[in-house]
Amino acid sequence: MSDQHLSSGNPDIAANLAEIQQNIDKACTAVGRVRSDVTLICVSKNHDADHVRPALVDGRRVFGENRVQEAAGKWPSLRKEFHDIELHLIGPLQTNKLKDAVALFDVIETVDRPKLANALAKHRDTTGECPDLYIQINIGEEPQKAGISPADADAFITDCVERLKLPIRGLMCIPPVDEEPAPHFALLGKIADRHGLTVRSMGMSGDYEAAIRLGATHIRVGTAIFGSRGY
Repeated sequence: MSDQHLSSGNPDIAANLAEIQQNIDKACTAVGRVRSDVTLICVSKNHDADHVRPALVDGRRVFGENRVQEAAGKWPSLRKEFHDIELHLIGPLQTNKLKDAVALFDVIETVDRPKLANALAKHRDTTGECPDLYIQINIGEEPQKAGISPADADAFITDCVERLKLPIRGLMCIPPVDEEPAPHFALLGKIADRHGLTVRSMGMSGDYEAAIRLGATHIRVGTAIFGSRGY
């Protein structure tokens, strides 16, 4: 992806991060959680390296990308400049990109179908390599969205953990945009609890405070940090 398709604005990223951190702290305090319970994933998709750098300078080290190809063109050079970066794939993963994704990402949040789970296990068995994994739940059962339906979640999680022995650390969801997110966040938490999964990646720029109050351990925030994206 060439830079002209990426963002070119110049929001005050440090100020945005400070405001978001204040909101995180308030949401944690409201429900008796500590701020270290919540990891902010800075969603840097469609923003070039120069636009992302201020967040790194601010001390942020956890970032989310939607596409393997874009991340591969951006993050190797940034990782030479900044250490201890944790990169999350938060977009869909096609099996033909799996090898590249495993090499690049520390966490894949979008294990969303049996074919992908089996391919990850096969790659792990062949190479010994597998990042931490989250299972994506289609929490609103929307036909246009990827993910395992809530009704099928228990069987799929069990299969990934017990048969495939995959390193499933938690669950991820994106609630419907036109519905109150709280019930969806609560449902994800119940599914996670049934399987002893402590990680819940839920909440984005518009609803991360509600997600924190309902147990989110990871929130994925992009626009509120970096401004609008160019496509």
